[in-house]
Amino acid sequence: MSFVLPDGLPSGRFLPSGPAHAWVSDDFPGAVDDLWPRLLSEQKVHGLVPLLCRPYALGSPLGLDQVDAVRLEEVLAADFAEYRRTRLPFWTDPTPAPVPDGIEPWPHDPGPPFEQWPGLAPQMPTVPADPKPEEAAASLLSGLIERGQSGLDECRLVLVPARRSSDALASIGWSAEAPLPLLCALLRSWEDRFGARVVAVSGSELHLSVARPPVEAEHANLLALEHVLSTASNIVDDPPTPFPEYAMDLRGRSSWSFWWD
Repeated sequence: MSFVLPDGLPSGRFLPSGPAHAWVSDDFPGAVDDLWPRLLSEQKVHGLVPLLCRPYALGSPLGLDQVDAVRLEEVLAADFAEYRRTRLPFWTDPTPAPVPDGIEPWPHDPGPPFEQWPGLAPQMPTVPADPKPEEAAASLLSGLIERGQSGLDECRLVLVPARRSSDALASIGWSAEAPLPLLCALLRSWEDRFGARVVAVSGSELHLSVARPPVEAEHANLLALEHVLSTASNIVDDPPTPFPEYAMDLRGRSSWSFWWD
């Protein structure tokens, strides 16, 4: 499989039409933070979504019909009911959990302030002062490189024929422990409501840029619950973080990170 590529790419190759449909660079591109904004601006022209991804994370493509079939509100409502059923005994018991000697007790987590599924967080309006989603994605990429994000040097530039970054994740069949149909449905919704974009998938880690994050506490609580129901291992559980604290940290936050065991 091949497709028309943008100019100015580093050396790379088309993957065969087996495990995934994509073009992959041979190495981590040294000037990818300069190349990235142009790739994003030309995305509609070429129909290619840029990602940073470890090659071994490319798996069998997930049909977009499986993402289309996810009834997000229904699934999350059922998932929250089960999640609350299993966690409620811990939320209502302030007794500190046992920890090894020399380790501070984990703070008590009262859990989300909802007895029933409260619905999705509302869409954030677009205002002139907000960055465009492409600008937020380029900014996150530069930040990941500047911080020397662990495992980033093992990633490659991947160009995926897809309409949106959430669908690109399905097209490459990202081989993490995440529930991929549900995750891609969530990502589609976050793209629409918050201007989120998938920037990097490193191993089982997922890094998203966010152009229009919630700023009100009520909206952050709703969004935090969506994050919890993504099943990501680092949300609230690792390190142990009280739900109100996690939700508060989402206010105005322009990048979200998730990982799965």
